[in-house]
Amino acid sequence: MIQLSAPDSIGAILKDAAGVAGNIFAFGLFVSPIFTFRRIIRNRSTEHFSGLPYVYALLNCWICLWYGTPLISSDNTMVMTVNAMGSVFQLVYIILFIIYADKRKKVRMCGLLLGEVILFAIIVVGSLQIHNPEARKIFVGVLSGITLISMFASPLFIITLVIRTRSVEFMPFYLSLSTFLMSISFFLYGVLNGDIFIFLPNSIGTLLGITQLVLYCYYKNMGASTLREPLIESYS
Repeated sequence: MIQLSAPDSIGAILKDAAGVAGNIFAFGLFVSPIFTFRRIIRNRSTEHFSGLPYVYALLNCWICLWYGTPLISSDNTMVMTVNAMGSVFQLVYIILFIIYADKRKKVRMCGLLLGEVILFAIIVVGSLQIHNPEARKIFVGVLSGITLISMFASPLFIITLVIRTRSVEFMPFYLSLSTFLMSISFFLYGVLNGDIFIFLPNSIGTLLGITQLVLYCYYKNMGASTLREPLIESYS
């Protein structure tokens, strides 16, 4: 039996602690659209809201989940759990959106979801054709990193809106805080696991989270503070 030395044991504990924290903070992000869907269910209409962010978020969760499996990378259990949880939430949101959308949106969403399933199947089957484990990890890691960075970049619209309107009306504090805490947790998790495909995109997420918090503190007393639901197009 291989026993870890004291430093290795501490590193493993810290890594797992960071992963658990990341899962907890990610839960805060995943439940954030609930208020929007309460409105959709109450009005029995998706109104002006877009379902595209949920479709894209689901693909991101699937690819990152696949990257976290032992078939692709080693010792990334926390990556699997957080993305499995995210996949469930995004699927529920997509199903609810399809139920309450008009016919044109229903057809479009169903088509996008089917295309996403096919694309993910191609990625899984294609990556399994790469017999070199390191090359397979790089292939899936690059894909997961690209989708994750683009997800983190989505609040750039909100950041621009805050600066332009000098108001934090559409940038809820707790959502920005959850983004920052989740990103820095998985940044530390990736560093402690020596996995660039985890710590690099999450370092970008950490910087964007800090930016949102700084802007919130700066502009919170400047603009109108009417209570509205967050923009579904920007947070998912």
